[in-house]
Amino acid sequence: MSDYTIRRYRQSLILGLIGVAKKLFPDEQLKISHSILDGVYCELEDSLLSSREVIQVEEALRSWVLSDQTISCNPSQDHLYQCRLGDLEIKTLYPPLERTGSLQFFQLIHFPPGFILLFPNANHPETLAPFVPPEKLSSTFSESQRWLENLHLDKVKDVNAIISEHGSNDLICLAEALHEKKISSIADRIYEQRRNVRMILISGPSSSGKTTFAQRLSTQLRVSGLRPVALSLDNYFLSREETPLDENGQYDFESLKALDLPLLAAQINALIRGENVETPIFDFVHGRRSPAGKPMHLSSDEILVIEGIHGLNPSLIPSLDRNQMFKIYVSALFQLNIDNYTRVPTTEVRLIRRIVRDNQFRGINPERTLAQWESVRRGENHNIFPYQEEADVMFNSSLLYELNALRPYAERLLLTVTPDSDYYQTATHLLTLLSFFNSLDVSTIPFISILREFLGGSIYNV
Repeated sequence: MSDYTIRRYRQSLILGLIGVAKKLFPDEQLKISHSILDGVYCELEDSLLSSREVIQVEEALRSWVLSDQTISCNPSQDHLYQCRLGDLEIKTLYPPLERTGSLQFFQLIHFPPGFILLFPNANHPETLAPFVPPEKLSSTFSESQRWLENLHLDKVKDVNAIISEHGSNDLICLAEALHEKKISSIADRIYEQRRNVRMILISGPSSSGKTTFAQRLSTQLRVSGLRPVALSLDNYFLSREETPLDENGQYDFESLKALDLPLLAAQINALIRGENVETPIFDFVHGRRSPAGKPMHLSSDEILVIEGIHGLNPSLIPSLDRNQMFKIYVSALFQLNIDNYTRVPTTEVRLIRRIVRDNQFRGINPERTLAQWESVRRGENHNIFPYQEEADVMFNSSLLYELNALRPYAERLLLTVTPDSDYYQTATHLLTLLSFFNSLDVSTIPFISILREFLGGSIYNV
């Protein structure tokens, strides 16, 4: 199932959910709030839902699916799709599937005060991923939501209004101040545990801004009196001929087994004991380790900072005491919705970030980025998302003004994808999404901003 078909499948289920919720709770307003795990978190705006009520909603949704009725939908003038469910008219970002009967795989899970609509596993669309209660992820979303409520911001139109009234500088300052405050609090928490913690592990999906976050955190740690020392997991790759293969017979560089785990564990344990080691330097051109390594020693006031997709995986360094690690999950959890029913998918925010960055710094055209995205997503689903609740703390790297800032850059690139391309449909959809955001002057965005990792102009080596 292609990524676009998956989106249509999910959109169809959301449509059905809106319809049955309106029948069951006619005086209430359902909100499709945000992505969470392989699903979306939903709630009623003014009421708590009991577990029995969630069961009723799921039963009604299954009845709607089994009715195998046609879903009426047509493009509208504002680039959305106008869909009809009985007397209810709903606008959607994606066109739904033609009939309801194919929507067999889903589950509703009570998650007070609302519930999670769990979609099929993206890698295995005829199964549901095992459900691990996303307590920390949900708490991070709630924290961001409270901040938006304090600023009286809820929808994309609210941010557009501020920009239109020439208030973008205040908007940028507020968003960046929130990031700085959160990074500072994480550094303080690490400092409080400095007697035990010798290693910080940072992980998160593609284009989350992990590199800038790691450097800004390192700055805050130095302010606290700690000396961070970066260690790259990339230098622990096995030689090309030892790299495992994926199901298509291609080198699987995102597999945990692509790393020399015994050497990594041995050297980290030695560093923590105060010993000298020679860490490897990987030669990516020739696909093997360089003959000479890099001498390293860890003093008592130094702390290792390791960034990589496997940072939260307990199997990365199983021999190390968990109390000696501090794990951080970084992701762009965008929370502004277009309306109550139309959320902005966090995955697509990251994709837009990546399209701009790939072109700015790697000379990669948007079509190639789009072609790689499905593989990137597979790797995230396998190597990152299952371990996100292992984190000690989560950092939301999203900035409420970012799609306004990215719009002119991304639009220019996406318009180069021609109608004969396999990715024209996706490019067109992303252009539609961006059309809801008023462009913003990026000249006042600070040079330490995570967004500079994608736009350019960062003071960090990213």
